[in-house]
Amino acid sequence: MVGSAAARAAAATVDPMSDPYGSAGTGYAVVPDSGGGPGVLVLHAWWGLTPFFTSICDRLADAGFVALAPDLHGGGQTADTPDEAEALLASVDPNRAANLVVGSLSTLRAMPATPDGRVAVLGFSMGASWALWAATRFPDDVAAAVAYYGSQDIDFAPADAAFQGHFAEIDEFESEDDVNYLEAQLRLAGKAVDFHRYPGTGHWFAESDRPAAYDEAAAELAWDRTTAFLHAHLDEA
Repeated sequence: MVGSAAARAAAATVDPMSDPYGSAGTGYAVVPDSGGGPGVLVLHAWWGLTPFFTSICDRLADAGFVALAPDLHGGGQTADTPDEAEALLASVDPNRAANLVVGSLSTLRAMPATPDGRVAVLGFSMGASWALWAATRFPDDVAAAVAYYGSQDIDFAPADAAFQGHFAEIDEFESEDDVNYLEAQLRLAGKAVDFHRYPGTGHWFAESDRPAAYDEAAAELAWDRTTAFLHAHLDEA
């Protein structure tokens, strides 16, 4: 199935009108065999837009979604180790990354393959923080947000999205207190919340290219929950 999606994939250019930093962003886009479907914006972790995250787009296309993953670091830069990723992240202007998220939302909604309805954001770790931010800042664009082991500390009141989260039991980056606080913030703001914890897992448990952390059973369960959630909130959006 992933092979069929990959054959429909193409490089994507993020709307340059949203980027005051001098250049258009780039990314990876995939359209399902049907020729169209609800849009999902995929936001990568601090590793950059690696093959794992493009494969997420392929899998989303196989599930009937139009997927777009922007390169938030720019220039195709990626990292293999946490130290490299931390240094890469520190070199990236967060304002430019924010503008690429905004431009990517606009690009996804304007694609001929996506309907007029709102889209979803799906983020991993760093990308999860951006996904939660985007859902809150752009309620007219985002109907659903899925966060994998990432959080955000903002006022969620403006959001008009349903929220799903997938969190590890043992996580040096997102503690149980962080997750509980995020869930409490969302519930106090009156949002629909569907959070899941995965026993025995650590950060990056869903990423198959991180063998030290990858948990196949938890990753597949999280994926099934993700696609069901996206269908529930986008098919009628």
